[in-house]
Amino acid sequence: MEKSINAVGFTINQKQSEMIETKLKRVSYAEDLIIRLSLKIKHEKSFSFETTVSFRWGTQAHVTGEDDDFAAALNKMMDVLDNKIKKEKDKVQEK
Repeated sequence: MEKSINAVGFTINQKQSEMIETKLKRVSYAEDLIIRLSLKIKHEKSFSFETTVSFRWGTQAHVTGEDDDFAAALNKMMDVLDNKIKKEKDKVQEK
C-alpha cells in the first residue's frame, strides 16, 4: 500500500506524524486490498482530514473528518475510513 500524507496551511510535527501512523495501522488488515491511500490535512479554523483510498479492483473511496482538535479530527476520519473499507471488502467478497 502506497501512502501519501500532505499538510496544507501548516507543518506536521513529530507527535502528529506518529499519531497518524499509529491510527493508520488500524486499517492494516486491508493493506492487500488498497493500492494507494492519500491523506490531505488542512488547517484553517479547524483541522480537516480528507482521505482517498484506491482499491485494487478499481474502486475509490473518499472520506473526511473535521474538528478543532487534531486528534479528534483524525479519529473521526479513521472511524469513517474503517467502516468504508469494511463495506468495500464485504461487497467484493459477495461477488
